[in-house]
Amino acid sequence: MKKKTLLLAVLIMGLKISYAQQKDLPHFNQFVDLAATAGSNQGTIAGSYVYNWRLGEKRKFEIGIGGRVTSYFGTKKDFITAPAKLARTSTIPFLIVFAGQKEENFDTLNVQRPSVISFNFTGNMGYHLSERLYAGLNIDLIGFTVGKKTNAVFISNGVTTTEPDAKPAAFNALLTGDHDLGSLNSEFFLKYNINKQWSIRGIYQFIFIEYKTNTLKQVTADGTENDRFRNKANTFGLGVSYSFK
Repeated sequence: MKKKTLLLAVLIMGLKISYAQQKDLPHFNQFVDLAATAGSNQGTIAGSYVYNWRLGEKRKFEIGIGGRVTSYFGTKKDFITAPAKLARTSTIPFLIVFAGQKEENFDTLNVQRPSVISFNFTGNMGYHLSERLYAGLNIDLIGFTVGKKTNAVFISNGVTTTEPDAKPAAFNALLTGDHDLGSLNSEFFLKYNINKQWSIRGIYQFIFIEYKTNTLKQVTADGTENDRFRNKANTFGLGVSYSFK
């Protein structure tokens, strides 16, 4: 009887400790981050603020919002025809990412010195794999972009023309795949917590950068005119985060 009573007492104590620890877990994760990535003749520097709510019984899953400033720069990068109706065989939202490409409609805008700064709200998700290891993703949702006009070379049907006033598209919006507008940054990352405040991240970045022509336009076989051109960049990099705990 005494052994059963002792066992029951130990179980109750264990439940109380577990419940107390669960109560001590934070309901949110708030941090700032500085990241740098690099690819082929291009790169980015980004600063962000993130506020995530921790969900679930063990509060391992996170979802939230934030804001990010991304500076993109490159050298002699090709931007191809951007609008979904010209670039893809199907324009059904979400399914468009699996659609074929209409390469016959592709014209190229080679921007000599692309450089833009985008300001976007972000959506964020993550999961605590362990006390120190965290996997996450984020994506720009909506915002605006600034940048100077620059020289570009417009190539259409093998004919090369100079575009002296190519400029970044000003408005950014996540609309899925080639429906997207402007410059949008997204990251998949693995974060390691050095201590309660500081963390480092390994990053895979997929970023859209959009430029518009000013004096020239693409004219397709059916007479459609286009002045939007997009560069899709895959880059890798590192980030450093500071948590407010």
